[in-house]
Amino acid sequence: MARHLDDAGVLLELAEEAGDAPTLREAAERLDAALAGLDAAELRLLLGGEHDRANAIVSINAGAGGTDACDWAEMLLRMYLRWAEAHAVRVEELDRQEGDEAGLRSVTVLMSGDYAYGNLKPEEGVHRLVRISPFDSQHRRHTAFASVAVFPEIDDSIEVEIDEKDLRVDTFRAGGKGGQHVNKTESAVRITHLPTGIVVQCQNERSQHKNRSSAMKVLRARLYERARLEQQERMAALGGEKKDNAFGSQIRSYTLHPSQRVKDHRTEVEAGNAQGVLDGDIDRFIRAALLQRAASAGGRA
Repeated sequence: MARHLDDAGVLLELAEEAGDAPTLREAAERLDAALAGLDAAELRLLLGGEHDRANAIVSINAGAGGTDACDWAEMLLRMYLRWAEAHAVRVEELDRQEGDEAGLRSVTVLMSGDYAYGNLKPEEGVHRLVRISPFDSQHRRHTAFASVAVFPEIDDSIEVEIDEKDLRVDTFRAGGKGGQHVNKTESAVRITHLPTGIVVQCQNERSQHKNRSSAMKVLRARLYERARLEQQERMAALGGEKKDNAFGSQIRSYTLHPSQRVKDHRTEVEAGNAQGVLDGDIDRFIRAALLQRAASAGGRA
């Protein structure tokens, strides 16, 4: 980064002396490279949390809005898949529940790549869509909601105690897309953690053993995150500090009618190109949320 800045300075001096347009363009390219390096360095500083380098388990659930909400959940999945593709993040689908008419009631995916969790954790919350509904014969404007939950994938070095006696394991025939095999065998697995009421399931593999393994992976991540949040709440209570529960709060609105814009309600960052955002261009929102969290943490220090 420093080398690019030095080179850009030398090239600018040469371009000014000689009036050389190609040299000026090269100086601009070096300056752009230096700025890109600065952005990357800043992002690494922001991603210094305990599990920020971990893979991410992302769950999307349709909320209020009927069929539009299910369609919205599928649109959000596509947005994150496009983001993952642009950032060389691998995606493995763990569970999918189709909507009755269209879209998805819920979907859970594992996103594997450096800093996947750190980048995606600001996406947790409720996402709101406003548009002319393609499912309304009168072409009226509808509002739909979907929630996004993000957990770090917990590796085997971190102990999460799970007593088998606390688990209820149900097997069933998988439904929806997946070919004939999934509907012929009880390969799908649903695990209920009785003390907390947490329910996870996986039906995307043909093997019941693999589905159980994937479901346990999600359960471990959710139990770990639950314990972490409870600890934070206890610390806040000891300090006499009231803290809002972020999960379930509306973090971002995507308006496709009458205007085309996306607004993040936490940071006030807006984008006029709503389709570009839905095509995976969400880095500006992620960075702004990470900067806000860093500033808030610094203010409490």
